[in-house]
Order: sequence, then C-alpha cells, then structure tokens
Amino acid sequence: MCLGAGVGLFASLMLAADTLKLARNPNKALGCDVNSVLSCSTVAESWQAEIIKFGGLSFPNAFFGICFYAVFVTVAVVGACNVRLPRWFPIATWWGGLAAISYAYWLMSQSMFVIKALCPWCMTMMFATTVMFMALSHATVTVQKIPRRHRKGLCTYYRMRYDLMVDIVWIFAIIALIFVKEGAAIFS
Repeated sequence: MCLGAGVGLFASLMLAADTLKLARNPNKALGCDVNSVLSCSTVAESWQAEIIKFGGLSFPNAFFGICFYAVFVTVAVVGACNVRLPRWFPIATWWGGLAAISYAYWLMSQSMFVIKALCPWCMTMMFATTVMFMALSHATVTVQKIPRRHRKGLCTYYRMRYDLMVDIVWIFAIIALIFVKEGAAIFS
C-alpha cells in the first residue's frame, strides 16, 4: 500500500507541476506530450481535469491527488508500525480507498472514451491506486479482521493468494484494453 501510494504521490506531484506549467504557458507542449494519444496537455485542458469548483475557482485534480496519496502513505506507515486503531478507522480508510479507485477509473474512462487522449501521469496514478486499493483490501480483511461476516470465505481467498492472481489478471486486462483501444496510435 505504501509503495502504491508513494508512486501515486510522485505522479501527482509531477502532474501538478505540469498543470502549473500549462497555466503559465497555455500554448507550450509539456514533456509528457508524446503524440496525439499520449498527451497530458489534452487531458489537462478538459473539464474533467478540474471538476471541483468553489467560489469561482477551479482546482486541478492533481492537487487533490497530492493530499490523498500523502494520507495513504501515512496510513500505510501507521499500519506497518502495528499501531492499534479504533475499528472505525480501517473501515473509513477502506471506503476512502474505494472512493479513490472509483474516481481514478472514472477519470481513466473519460480519458479513453471522451477526451480520447491518455495522460501518462494519470495512468500511473490509476495503476498506483489499483495496487494501493488491492493491498488495502487485503490488509483490511487479514489484519484488521473486517468484515466480521463471511470471514471464512474471505480469509481463504486471501490465504490461498487468489487475490494476487485476480490483481495480476485485472492489471493485464486494463493494459490490454488500453492497447486494443489505442495501440496503433500510441506508437505512432
């Protein structure tokens, strides 16, 4: 979980820096603009890149990613230190991780099917969030003993490492989807 959150934090920082570069120089290509399909600028200029608006201001998603991943790095370190936490904390953390992965996949679907451009930093964050959520789910069940119902089936699922197999198949399925949808254009 710490590794996934750390990679996501780094990608968020890089994307935030690119967002600031783009704000300062709107017509300048970014370093992560490889071609028409792999283009941070195209994604950053879409409305999906700044869905939070408050008081006439819009806030880039990358800034929220910095906060989110920093919190999850902290939670992973606390978990690694075997700090005893109240039961509500791991439940809230899991729900937060579920919200994060849902948001990451919504953004990825918007990139692929609506914006029709892929941001390398955004894809890195989506994969990092996927790995982080998978590790978080594993720890929630095996370490925190949550949920209390269906324990036997879930414990067997994790003890037999079925989760690892599902995780690997899931990640390869996403990669395959990206290459099926945009494969030829990625390498052009």
